Amino acid sequence: MKITVGTAVFTATLHDNETARTFKKMLPLTLNMKDLNSNEKYHRFPDSLPAKDANPGKIQAGDVMLYGSNTLVLFYESFSTSYRYTRIAEVDDPIGLAAALGSGDVSVTFGL
Repeated sequence: MKITVGTAVFTATLHDNETARTFKKMLPLTLNMKDLNSNEKYHRFPDSLPAKDANPGKIQAGDVMLYGSNTLVLFYESFSTSYRYTRIAEVDDPIGLAAALGSGDVSVTFGL
């Protein structure tokens, strides 16, 4: 999968699960993502995706996950968490991701 923010393009590897397969069928998508906690961007879908959440313990910069059943989250900082997510993908090389996403809301394109 490709994730494009402005002129920056990142590749990501999709997980082998129902959530990732459903998300892949939705591509390409350009989403306005809101900033939260200065470590993630998120977008709420109007409809639910299949979810099988678990606590990952640690979030890695570049993780693409589903929170609940309808909130796509793209993390750009690494940190420990007690929240539960369903894994969708991981950015292969997240260097420069935080700079590309910036500090406010941003348009992000997810494609194949």
